[in-house]
Amino acid sequence: MEIQTILPILLSWAVHLSDYPMPARFPAVEFVPHSFFVENVCGGKDCTAVGWYNDQDVIYIDERYMHQDTSFAHSLLVHELVHYLQDMSGEFDSRSCEHSRAREREAYHVQNSYIIQAEISIARISPSPTFCRYDRAFNAAVVPEEQ
Repeated sequence: MEIQTILPILLSWAVHLSDYPMPARFPAVEFVPHSFFVENVCGGKDCTAVGWYNDQDVIYIDERYMHQDTSFAHSLLVHELVHYLQDMSGEFDSRSCEHSRAREREAYHVQNSYIIQAEISIARISPSPTFCRYDRAFNAAVVPEEQ
């Protein structure tokens, strides 16, 4: 994933789908090994976390997604960008369980909306190669038969 190219696009999607205002600056995005999530997010226990926003302008993404331009990799970043926007809004207390659950619900909702609206619609309008053989049809009419 070319982060400098894709970050403004995905932040625009996160803003559009969440209705938060566009922030004045981008968060930092760092790709880290899975062990980072085990230590910092999951209390030292193995877990399935692959993204985390630290409420200090840094988004961490599992390094296995660094070179992936997939729907999931994009949607993962959108999810974490929503947390960044939530933090910038000042509407949530990150120490409140109720607010944490609300933040996650909203981030997953936006992530799923992004997949449906952006990724699927992009796939739907992708051009496909044509297999027409017009030249053969026209040439067949003018090529004399062999005797």
